[in-house]
Amino acid sequence: MSNIYYSHVIKKSSLKLTSVRASGNFGTPITAALQRAGFNITIITRTESSSTFPAGLPVIRTSYTLENLTTALAGQDAAICVVGPGGIGAQVTMIEAAEAAGVKRFIVDDFGWGPDFRNLLEFRTIHAHRRTGWDLARAKAQANPNFTFTGITSGNPIDWAMKRFPLMGFDIAQNSAIIYDSGTEKFTATTLAGIGQSVVGVLQHPDETANRFVKVLSIIANQTELLEAFQRVTGRQWPVQHTSAQTLIESGQQKFQEGIGGWVLELVVAQLYEEGQARCVMAPSWEESDSPLLGVKNESADEVVAKALQS
Repeated sequence: MSNIYYSHVIKKSSLKLTSVRASGNFGTPITAALQRAGFNITIITRTESSSTFPAGLPVIRTSYTLENLTTALAGQDAAICVVGPGGIGAQVTMIEAAEAAGVKRFIVDDFGWGPDFRNLLEFRTIHAHRRTGWDLARAKAQANPNFTFTGITSGNPIDWAMKRFPLMGFDIAQNSAIIYDSGTEKFTATTLAGIGQSVVGVLQHPDETANRFVKVLSIIANQTELLEAFQRVTGRQWPVQHTSAQTLIESGQQKFQEGIGGWVLELVVAQLYEEGQARCVMAPSWEESDSPLLGVKNESADEVVAKALQS
């Protein structure tokens, strides 16, 4: 599949993954999905980065200046930005360089809640920082028909998040749970495998995904359904502690006001479970999202939980 033809937008499969975290949380499954799909990938990372990458992939180590990134991106059809929070500021330079280099599709760094998300007020500065890159990509696409962009709004990265953050409600090491309020607030989420496939799907459907944010999901779930799945899959009854999303909001807001770390995670989890808000429902159903178009699998609670339990 090394010579894939994709309509008039992307005419070859040579890609560069512009990320300081191509081997990180989201970069790893995205890179793996692109490899399975037969794309030719080049990774761009900072000169000083100590990250390691899959064997056999060309890696360009460079400083993130406009001149150097333009040179690194020359001759490529698409660029995928998967930088972590600390690298979001570099996305503006990456977009400028991608257009200058003649890149046809730039996948902006979202992999979160997208431009229309109803964030709590404490996230305004972070959201505005991210939006700067998104707005620039849109402006470039409007001015230059040869440059297009896509954002991938994937919501909660559920299998990764449940494994890494017990505050999300599931302590996998202890087989115990925290249920917020009634435990019935719905949210949408995408597994790491689904996030990887969403990138592949965007590149395989360039016309349908041009110059917009696609919304993908693997599951629509709530805490009660996930707890039941954990208990089925592990064959154990999990002890449950009950609390409220409002408790998290008050704690997170106090930490924010006092300049104490930890507020981001507390408010992210609170947004997920705040009763009656439906803040974190990106699409009303899997069928009504972009997942079917992009080949992102509709997964059951048991399937998602099994992935979170994997070591």
